[in-house]
Parts: sequence; C-alpha cells; structure tokens
Amino acid sequence: MGGLALIARSAGHRVTGCDAGVYPPMSTQLAEQGIELVEGYGTDQRKLKPDVWVIGNAVTRGNPLMEAILDAGDRYISGPQWLAENVLNAKWVLAVAGTHGKTTTSSMLAWVLEATGREPSFLIGGVPSNFAVSARLSPGPFFVIEADEYDTAFFDKRSKFLHYLARTAVLNNLEFDHADIFADVAAIETQFHHLVRTLPQRARIIANGTEATIRRVLGRGCWSSVESFGTADGWSVGREDVSAFEVLNQGAVQGEVRWSQLGAHNRLNALAAIAAVNHAGVPPGDAIKALCSFDGVQRRMEVRGVVRGVTVYDDFAHHPTAIETTLAGLRAKVGNARIIAVLEPRSNTMKMGTMKSALAGSLVLADRAYCYSAGLEWNAPEVLASLGARVYCSADFDAFLKALAGEARAGDHVLIMSNGGFNGIHPKLLKLLAAT
Repeated sequence: MGGLALIARSAGHRVTGCDAGVYPPMSTQLAEQGIELVEGYGTDQRKLKPDVWVIGNAVTRGNPLMEAILDAGDRYISGPQWLAENVLNAKWVLAVAGTHGKTTTSSMLAWVLEATGREPSFLIGGVPSNFAVSARLSPGPFFVIEADEYDTAFFDKRSKFLHYLARTAVLNNLEFDHADIFADVAAIETQFHHLVRTLPQRARIIANGTEATIRRVLGRGCWSSVESFGTADGWSVGREDVSAFEVLNQGAVQGEVRWSQLGAHNRLNALAAIAAVNHAGVPPGDAIKALCSFDGVQRRMEVRGVVRGVTVYDDFAHHPTAIETTLAGLRAKVGNARIIAVLEPRSNTMKMGTMKSALAGSLVLADRAYCYSAGLEWNAPEVLASLGARVYCSADFDAFLKALAGEARAGDHVLIMSNGGFNGIHPKLLKLLAAT
C-alpha cells in the first residue's frame, strides 16, 4: 500500500494514508516522498474528504475508520483494482507470483529493464537497493509488479494477482502458506489456476520446472505460451560457484552472472528474470550483464552492521523453506564460521503453528538458534526441542536481546529473520555489542 501511494502521487494525485505501527523502510520512504502518514484509524480522517478511499487487505470490518466510510457511503476501492483501472491497463505488465522470491525476482526484473535503458515502472513489496524506492511510475511501456496470492480486501476475496493484467507472468514456486485464508495447498493452486485462466493468448508464462505444484496448475488448463526454468529443457544453471554461475537456455551457454547474491534460490530467481525480460525484448546477454550489477533488496540478507567482528544481517525469511534456503546461502558463503539464526515467527501462518513441524529442520544449518516466542499459539521450546542445546527461546524481548548479545563473539554471523519490525532489534543489538 505504501508503494501504491507512491504510484498514485506520481500520477498527479494528492495522497495521504493511515496505518498502525509503521516501521522502516516504508515509513522512511513515505516521509522522504512527502506523503502524509496518519498513525491509527481515527474517524476524524474523513474530514480530508478524499475522492476515493483505497483500502488495503489488512483492513477488516470493525476498523473504526472503515465503519465510518461504510456508514457514510463514501467511495472506496481495493488497491489492486485501483492500480489496474488507473495504471496497468496501459502497460506491458511483468508480474512475479510465487510463495518465495517475489520481491527479489521483481527487483531483478526492474533493474535489468532499467540498466538496459527501458525505464520501467514498478511496484515491489520491498526496496531494491539499486533504486532505493519500492515503487515508481515511469513513462515507458513496462510495469514490473510483485503479484501476491493473498486476498485483495475484506470485500474482494480473490487473490491480488488476478487484478494485474499480466502479459509476462512468472510462476516462481508454490507452497502452502497464508493458513489464515487458505485451507490447504490445493486452495492456493486454484487461485494460481484462476490467474492462468485470465492470461491472454499473447501472454507468456515463465514457470519453475522443478515445482510439481506449478505443473499441476498448468495441467488444469493453459492458453498462453510457457517457458520453463530450473530444468535442462529450458533456462538452467551450468557451471557455478558461490559468486558466479553460467546461464544456459536449452543447454546453450548464454553467459555468466558474477554477483554477490547468495544461494541456489537466487540463481533460480535470476533465471526467471532473464527469461521474463527476454519475452519483453531484452537479449539474454544484456540481462546477464545487468544482473552482474544487481545490488539485492533491503531486508534480504542485508548486512546491518559489523561490530567487534560480529556481522549482523537482516532478512525477511519467515516460511520454513525460505529460512532453510537463506541459511544454506549464508553457509555456502561463510564456510565453517559460526551462524546464529534469530527468528521472529510473526506471520499469521507462523503464529498459528501451521508450519511448526518443519521449523526445527529449517534451522539445522545454524550453529545456534534463537526464537522469539511472544504471541505464538504453540510451545516454541517443545517444537524446537530436537535442536537440543543449540536453541534458545524466550517471550521476554529484553532478556532475549541480552542473551543474544552475550552469545555473539568475533567471527560470528547473526542472521535475523522476520517479516516485521522485530522491536527494532538490529540497532539495539549492534549498540549492545558495541558496549560489551
């Protein structure tokens, strides 16, 4: 919604917004762009008399401002629908869908188009380091969007990506998530099937060939062309090491990406981006060259500081698969150095405990694991007991932070994973480490 506010402002509208508990980088970005942000949902905001209220999917019935809007008969619309009707209908949309990698792959797409002179618009759920903003409206024909399967609004329970009018659609992967709105993985597959059903014949689907769930989705009906990545019959990885990999298309070498991004998951993200921009007219060699200067995404393995030889990272991982792949990437980089994994299970799915059986296994590559257990509907020490003495759990944030700072020593890599603000843990930890 913050990114959408930036798009609307660039389109010439006056934009204000409200939310509760806003945290960086979005709060900082909005302030820098001169967008007024009101804390909370007070009904007095109706005095602004906007032409339309654009409603995000975090807003529910019972929200005081929403109730006032409904009672007054004010005009309102969902964010995705507003975007489709006012912006996307005039653009070539490159949409990135999937359980994991949406933000990073969207950022890669935007950067490749930018680096090759195409000046794309974009709306991304994170802040690409190459741009320092999460959204932009440009005059060029291309619009890159992170296409989320989460529902659109309390009054529109379709997945958001069904609004996005994609011409190039990346299906990156598909696992069970969002247990608060989906009963099982089959329900999510159905939403992806609906997406495929709405794509025009001229569209192209860039599909992860390693994912059985994606194959099932396409098997239910497909009316657009399909290219695969991750398998030898499509876009694949050839020779590789920690900092470089060869790009192949149907076995033919296209070039080599040399970069600082970590992990096999990011190599797959890169393949998806190369295939997608190729559909939009960017030759593979140009895309590969651009990816060599891709600087990543804020909150995706972002180094927040190094104090007394302790490196502190910030990462958005909150699903067991993402936790495991993020740790694998860091392990490949640091070798035998000690990794302390610090996790805040904050998403609705994680709080409910839907993924708890996979959590211990996702942390096995860490030498120590810290789990902040406040607000969970399950017993963290019990669930993580198989990690033995390697795990520390606490619902007391101050005690948690003190224990973590006392644990870290020179040479350690502290990987902090949360999809929220985590009580501002990063600067607090760095300050404690500096004072020790």
